[in-house]
Amino acid sequence: MKNIFGLLLAGLLFTSAHAQRLDLRDINAGKYYARGVQPVTSSADGESYFQADRDNKMIIKYSYKTGLPTDTIFNVKKARDCTFDSFQGFLISPDEKRLVVYNDSESIYRHSFKANYYYYDVRRNLVRKLTENKSKQSVPVFSRDGRMLAYVIDNNIWLAKFDYDTESQVTKDGEINKIINGGTDWVYEEEFGTTRLMDFSADGGLLAFVRFDETAVPQYSMQMYGNQLYPSLFTFKYPKAGEQNSKVTCNVFDIDAKTIRKMNIPESTEYIPRIEFLPTGDELAIMTLNRDQNKFEMFFTNARSAVPRSVLNEVNSRYVDSQSLNTIHFFGNQFTYVSERSGYAHIYLYDNTGVMQKQLTSGNYDVTGLLAVDPVTKAVFYEAAEESPLQRAIYKVDMVKGIKTKLSAKQGTNEATFSENGKYYINSYSNASTPKITTVHDATGKELRVLEDNAALSKTLASMTLPKKEFITVKSADGRDLNAYIMKPADFNPSRKYPLVMVQYSGPDSQQVQDRYGMDWTDYLTTQGFIVACVDGRGTGARGEEFRKCTYMNLGIYESDDQVAAAKYFATLPYIDGSKMAIWGWSYGGYNVLMSMSHGNGTFKAGVAIAPVTDWRFYDSVYTERFMRTPQQNNTGYEAGSPVNFANKLEGNLLLIHGSADDNVHFQNTMDYAAALVKANKQFDMFVFTDKDHSIRGAANRTYLYEKVIKFLKTNM
Repeated sequence: MKNIFGLLLAGLLFTSAHAQRLDLRDINAGKYYARGVQPVTSSADGESYFQADRDNKMIIKYSYKTGLPTDTIFNVKKARDCTFDSFQGFLISPDEKRLVVYNDSESIYRHSFKANYYYYDVRRNLVRKLTENKSKQSVPVFSRDGRMLAYVIDNNIWLAKFDYDTESQVTKDGEINKIINGGTDWVYEEEFGTTRLMDFSADGGLLAFVRFDETAVPQYSMQMYGNQLYPSLFTFKYPKAGEQNSKVTCNVFDIDAKTIRKMNIPESTEYIPRIEFLPTGDELAIMTLNRDQNKFEMFFTNARSAVPRSVLNEVNSRYVDSQSLNTIHFFGNQFTYVSERSGYAHIYLYDNTGVMQKQLTSGNYDVTGLLAVDPVTKAVFYEAAEESPLQRAIYKVDMVKGIKTKLSAKQGTNEATFSENGKYYINSYSNASTPKITTVHDATGKELRVLEDNAALSKTLASMTLPKKEFITVKSADGRDLNAYIMKPADFNPSRKYPLVMVQYSGPDSQQVQDRYGMDWTDYLTTQGFIVACVDGRGTGARGEEFRKCTYMNLGIYESDDQVAAAKYFATLPYIDGSKMAIWGWSYGGYNVLMSMSHGNGTFKAGVAIAPVTDWRFYDSVYTERFMRTPQQNNTGYEAGSPVNFANKLEGNLLLIHGSADDNVHFQNTMDYAAALVKANKQFDMFVFTDKDHSIRGAANRTYLYEKVIKFLKTNM
């Protein structure tokens, strides 16, 4: 669930307004969305990048240094035997001689999809279907020499050898809702952020993959209503807190011998979120977590003998953030790793024996991303919240001398995507009053050119009178400073008293209060006579491990206490009507709405909870147990953190909203809570979006939703 608000934000954050006045339909339709750039893929040497044109008809190679196109790798109009007019995406081989493009993509869950893939030989300018198999393909990966491609069809791995124009089936036991080879199950995709666990060895002789046995995982079914006389059922494996997870094993397929060997890592291994062959040789890095997620162990395993050796072992008194596994970069006989052992997230350098050689960053701030490593210049590039938790900057540090250099020049939020080996990077920058500016830089931070400055959008915004975010601090329930912002109507009159709407997410390691640009429905809300505020309470990110993990085993308590404390502070301000305050949230934010209205003793006159968790027993194992352990281990925490148990203490007017086909936070949460409210004789309002998932996507749906929310707030405050 950590990434839920990020996805919602992508749908909600837009960067302008109607030329005369803010219009909700325009905002939700994305009419004023800040333009970015098409996704890029770095070349293996880091000097160039590949990018589809905006019509998805060509794949063009550009020089990072000059910005000039150097080649057109693929063109639907010129490729021989091409049967399609455009494509949806592509994957290019490391040697740049082959690529695959896909069409007709079909979503599986939030990130995963299957599609019809087509193989293209750059030298022959020839397109053909990747496979004659009638089922769609997913998660393809090239061998490092580009001569082979592994992919998944119906939960089985297939292997294409392009030199021989052959295709073979590697595994044959794949079965929907039972066995997955090479791909991942629902909970890995949602909580570990991975849809593929396959990798080729450096010489292309071995293919490693993780096998999931979902047989014992309980199933969840959702009714789908649209356009059918009898509703159908969508059934999938979903491990709830304390229930059986998939049993995972790491296996290696010997391509020449056509044999599969299971790697001999401990049988007690619960999770394998990542595997990767080392840059040379036959050693496979297998990264593992125990069920409680407080022990991370990485094994280097000889892929031919299956014998492992433990290289990195970290135990945390609460939990190890699984995102740290993605900070491991292998090069030469070394690797990097971000650990919180000092109380803040910092970069450490290890050798391949597992000996920690050096701590590369230090201080009372968090490194929020390890972006690239250049093994030649010995530079590590990273993102950090060093100057303020509200901001992000890009840095590099010399692995030998320890010299740190700040690369980003502007204060606000910087996000960087590096070329291979960190030779160049594309930087996206914004702050609270500046729409996104996308630029290209070399490894010294020197700006080479601007890709997108959103000048037209900036001009439009400058001609308008818009609400501004004022960054402030308020006190938590235990007296700590909390980061917050407040937005007042553009025609704010300090002698008036305004109703207040507090918006929040509040989940572990999340952040809503950041110095970055965005305009969403809450900006429009200020035109309707409301003041909007947002507070990042205890448990949120970029303020060190103790602040981030203080909610451990007790989700919902500190978070709701802090929203109530902040509301009481806002009620003392002369321009806020303390009798007309509301709280809004989606997903974890919706959960915290219910907790806050139950703990607030009438502080909030109204609340809106969208797709809320109402009992952590209903949510998935990986996310919930990371912060709460299992219900069997922590029954007290689960009982205290369930709004269902406090339905009789709910104070204020409540609107519940949920999508009936939410595969993430199941509709069951809202139904169970609604039953508890009825039992407690608490009146409430409720609305259901038929067959919609957790994000309730679509401009029309979002406009309908926010119009309903605003009408509810006006009526009930």
